[in-house]
Amino acid sequence: MMMRAAVGLWVLSAVTCVSSANSVSLVSEANEAFSFRLYRQLAAHADSQGKNIFFSPASVSAALAMLSVGAQGETHHQLFSGLGFNSSLLTQTDVDQAFQTLLQRANNTSQEDASEGTAMFVDDYFKPKPEFLQTLKQSYFADGFNVDFNKTTESADAINKYMEEKTNGKIDKLVEDVDANTVMYLISYVYYKGKWATPFDPELTKEDDFNVDENTKVPAVMMNLEDTLHAYQDQELNTTVLQLPFNSSYYMLLMLPDIMVTLENAICPNHVTKWLKAMSPRRYNVDIPKFSIKTSYKLNDVLSEMGMTDMFGDRAIFTGISEEEGLFVSDLVHQATLDVEAEAEAEAAASTRSSSIELTTALPAPIPVKFNRPFMVIITESNTEKILFLGKIINPII
Repeated sequence: MMMRAAVGLWVLSAVTCVSSANSVSLVSEANEAFSFRLYRQLAAHADSQGKNIFFSPASVSAALAMLSVGAQGETHHQLFSGLGFNSSLLTQTDVDQAFQTLLQRANNTSQEDASEGTAMFVDDYFKPKPEFLQTLKQSYFADGFNVDFNKTTESADAINKYMEEKTNGKIDKLVEDVDANTVMYLISYVYYKGKWATPFDPELTKEDDFNVDENTKVPAVMMNLEDTLHAYQDQELNTTVLQLPFNSSYYMLLMLPDIMVTLENAICPNHVTKWLKAMSPRRYNVDIPKFSIKTSYKLNDVLSEMGMTDMFGDRAIFTGISEEEGLFVSDLVHQATLDVEAEAEAEAAASTRSSSIELTTALPAPIPVKFNRPFMVIITESNTEKILFLGKIINPII
């Protein structure tokens, strides 16, 4: 029998007791560090060479944490270590409770433009342990569904319909086909559709060159914005960091390095913390290419290279899910999509411009920042500080 874990958009064991608040902090810190380790692994992978990268660390870590609830032995240790959880400070229960708190915060702060959650689709003839199901429902707020995986088309349609509804139609083909031996799908998803707090002016949108590399230019549709924004110049990494807020508690960080590989190899949570603390408001004139991203990754090889190997083969131990032997993860699939409204109606843009006319003569000339070469992007939520999406734009037209 096989178990398949599917992640849409988008481990553990221990000893010493710690306080609930500290557990949340430790898990949050581990999740942030995992985000950049996974990014580097994706960037180094042969399948990603020369391609845009975009994924949801929050979705992947939640799916793996859900899976760890049922893992034991070396399989559990590998998931725990791979996610960066310290086994001397955190137990599985600590991690479950921390995710419960983090997901509650996300649900409390999410607006109509955001959707985040988990689900499990269980075969009619497979009987997971009640305590496993209870933990997933209580700590990970997982929606539970029974399906007949022998009816491969119907079960795939049920999963895809659920995902389509939860992501406003942006992810509608999470499952292409279903193996009749599958007994469970675990799904974690994050969807976000953002509108800029200060819209780009559609009248200033124009076509310009985007420098993919030293030898390659592509025509890109460049949006323009002049506004007071928070930014930071990281001299160590030779990177300009710009914060663009959405009209909610979410914001985007755009990182424009002189040399991409320097930023990619070094970036970590401490850099993001430093940038956000050191940012200062200035008047900027910003050019950013329009881009729409939808990616799909099969993460088996990537996670195996990060040390999480046993769950994908006959050495997998998932006796916390069921006493049934032979359970393993056949595929761990991750899809991510980002839909950002680039510009507002001309009327709204004109209103924004007119409100600042009296101030322009008293302000210094705006600093130009042109994202006309590869840059990195982070989308996060200001209250939870969780990294929802992380990626790199190499070519805005693919």
